[in-house]
Amino acid sequence: RFLLQCLEDLDANLRKLNSRLFVIRGQPADVFPRLFKEWNIAKLSIEYDSEPFGKERDAAIKKLASEAGVEVIVRISHTLYDLDKIIELNGGQPPLTYKRFQTLISRMEPLEMPVETITPEVMEKCSTPVSDDHDEKYGVPSLEELGFDTDGLPSAVWPGGETEALTRLERHLERKAWVANFERPRMNANSLLASPTGLSPYLRFGCLSCRLFYFKLTDLYKKVKKNSSPPLSLYGQLLWREFFYTAATNNPRFDKMEGNPICVQIPWDKNPEALAKWAEGRTGFPWIDAIMTQLRQEGWIHHLARHAVACFLTRGDLWISWEEGMKVFEELLLDADWSVNAGSWMWLSCSSFFQQFFHCYCPVGFGRRTDPNGDYIRRYLPVLRGFPAKYIYDPWNAPESVQKAAKCIIGVNYPKPMVNHAEASRLNIERMKQIYQQLSRYRGLGLLATVPSNPSGNGNGGLMGYSPGESISGCGSTAGQS
Repeated sequence: RFLLQCLEDLDANLRKLNSRLFVIRGQPADVFPRLFKEWNIAKLSIEYDSEPFGKERDAAIKKLASEAGVEVIVRISHTLYDLDKIIELNGGQPPLTYKRFQTLISRMEPLEMPVETITPEVMEKCSTPVSDDHDEKYGVPSLEELGFDTDGLPSAVWPGGETEALTRLERHLERKAWVANFERPRMNANSLLASPTGLSPYLRFGCLSCRLFYFKLTDLYKKVKKNSSPPLSLYGQLLWREFFYTAATNNPRFDKMEGNPICVQIPWDKNPEALAKWAEGRTGFPWIDAIMTQLRQEGWIHHLARHAVACFLTRGDLWISWEEGMKVFEELLLDADWSVNAGSWMWLSCSSFFQQFFHCYCPVGFGRRTDPNGDYIRRYLPVLRGFPAKYIYDPWNAPESVQKAAKCIIGVNYPKPMVNHAEASRLNIERMKQIYQQLSRYRGLGLLATVPSNPSGNGNGGLMGYSPGESISGCGSTAGQS
């Protein structure tokens, strides 16, 4: 739905320029040769896709264009930088620490300003032939046409399109407290809800230009700070995204453990039943289950909520591979991005980039500190609505009388915790310790150097799928289920 709304918005904006969007059905290998002939195409302009799958697809299309005598123009617009130049500057290898990445981009040419918005005056000399049956032939398809059942579909929490993205960008820049100090807002219960200033899905799908966002931030900083040069930390949201894109661009195995040169080979457990409980929000830990319920309902969760459920699935409690969690996020997250999603899961599972495995998110204490009253839990897990704040994060500890009063018996109306967090996290920390000891003994840890632990990253409705460097608020190996 988000993507279709994006296309509808693009078509509406093109209409204002006396043009239209042409949505072509079919496989590129079949469609392009036909269109080159039918439409007498001389030039094909495409956006550079840095991901291995996209590069493979685009190479095939370039070959088709070359065979048809069509000139291909490639522009870099989904990232701030030419990733190949960053890698070249680093001796042919992608930087594997954020600090090194920052050093490299500080040595590159300043970014070019975004081009001016196209106006009707600019388009005066262009004409787009539009047939009477355009909508039938080339219109944006409906959800029904694509085979989706729309009965009872709630209104979109995240409406798609550039118009919405630009409105959100202005709201994002107007937040007075943030503008005054350029500090991350403190985490609270409202932070967990979808924000009207959230931008991540819009950057993911190109509704918002990362370059436009970059220069809007620059202009704002100079106004507030009286023309002083902005620090790199101001762009933390964008640069973490760029960092993972750079790490992934030449590694087609970036989303796999096996055959991935930057990923620690960890003998994760295979446990489909436990994975399903996690993915469906049936772990018995209200904080984890509420997050996964919100993800399934709305297609978005706060970046620290992502940290909590990723840690729980992997090295924190269930010892299940980050690849499995990544696939669930890929399916459910609106802003799921191949490079950032895979990189963030490797990070949170201590499989790459980050090695402080002794820090662990507590599935009880972290939520309680964020939202002491438990309003977030009640919103997404109404079955627990009747529990007082004292027990809402660990309802299995509530006396039977409290459970009866809440009309929710643990083990009957809501599941018991699927693991003992204190025991599981203690065991998993020991497992990680042994793996890293072996790793350091046999090949050293140079490949996995620790990235700074607290870069400037996401606030409410943050930009990236993850802001991985966020300092971890954990409870160690002993807190949690009693």
